Amino acid sequence: MTDLRIAKLADILVNYSVKVQKGERVLIQDNNPEPEFVKALIRAVHKAGGLAFVTLHDKSIERELYIDAPEEQFDLQARFERDRMKEMDAYIGFTSLRNSFAWKDIPADKMDLYNRHIMKKVHFEERIPNTKWVVLRYPSAAMAQNAGMSETAFEDFYFDVCTMDYARMSKAMDPLVALLERSDKVHIVGPGTDLRFSVKGLPAIKCDGTMNIPDGEVYTAPVRDSVNGTLSYNTPSVEDGFKFEGIRFEFRDGKIVVATANDTERINRLLNLDEGARYLGEFSFGLNPYIRAPQFETLFDEKIAGSIHITPGNSYDDCFNGNRSSVHWDLVLMQDKDSGGGEIWLDDVLVRKDGRFVLPELECLNPENLM
Repeated sequence: MTDLRIAKLADILVNYSVKVQKGERVLIQDNNPEPEFVKALIRAVHKAGGLAFVTLHDKSIERELYIDAPEEQFDLQARFERDRMKEMDAYIGFTSLRNSFAWKDIPADKMDLYNRHIMKKVHFEERIPNTKWVVLRYPSAAMAQNAGMSETAFEDFYFDVCTMDYARMSKAMDPLVALLERSDKVHIVGPGTDLRFSVKGLPAIKCDGTMNIPDGEVYTAPVRDSVNGTLSYNTPSVEDGFKFEGIRFEFRDGKIVVATANDTERINRLLNLDEGARYLGEFSFGLNPYIRAPQFETLFDEKIAGSIHITPGNSYDDCFNGNRSSVHWDLVLMQDKDSGGGEIWLDDVLVRKDGRFVLPELECLNPENLM
């Protein structure tokens, strides 16, 4: 029997997230095939009057494809995929996680080629600015294991998170958007962190189920050269098949001048990929009330209630601070009491302390008021 929650999620993605209209072309990209969910998405697209197209990927096959590939192959693949993306009106992309470290042994120079060609040309330069898009993960045994949960419990958690009332959340975000858009100075403090920057003149964007599932964040971007101080992250991040921990940055006039982690050489190699990788492209508040602990999956972790993420690399076009990069790395700092606490100040006014909003107009964003 088909799980009715799958059909509900497909309906949200098609009709709420990307709002498929009659005749629109929709690319469904599935990384590690999940046939039942793909079929549910196809049915929802066709019911909305759209045209469904499907691309299936397998991470283990792609590992074999990339591990010894020359640059010519990455370039040609990017051209093929970009040409297809140009024909699409909407994109729904999801991954069923089988192994977080499936690409861990792909050589660093090959991952650089993947990021510079496929990620940059297909996704950053074409999909993100030119299509209606939403990306997500699909529940799997590996995700349940990473979360320290049984598969049944994780599935229940997953569908609660992913099918929450995003319209209600969207309305509650409005006061935070208004506050950020009239603010200038940001000051973030916490264990190992004392960071200052400006957001003056940059918009604040609601992420309310229309680009990521699960969703729940409001983001803006630092003025590119305004960032100074130190920043210590307390949430691990898997990037290019490697689990980074203990990440610490020092900034001077916007640039990451010192970067350390559990593999300092590796993190600096990633940040040296291009000039923009050492500057910030995003600053965001995590707001999803159902996500309270790391899942070791960025699309979940960046939405943790009481967290922020501060992102080295590419800046989105809808909040463009001038930074371009083939890197966009959402790194998460949890600020709840159990994680060490912390404070966020806007124009010398305390806005959030230990993961909870303290301004009366923002209390609607505290978890108990969103569930």
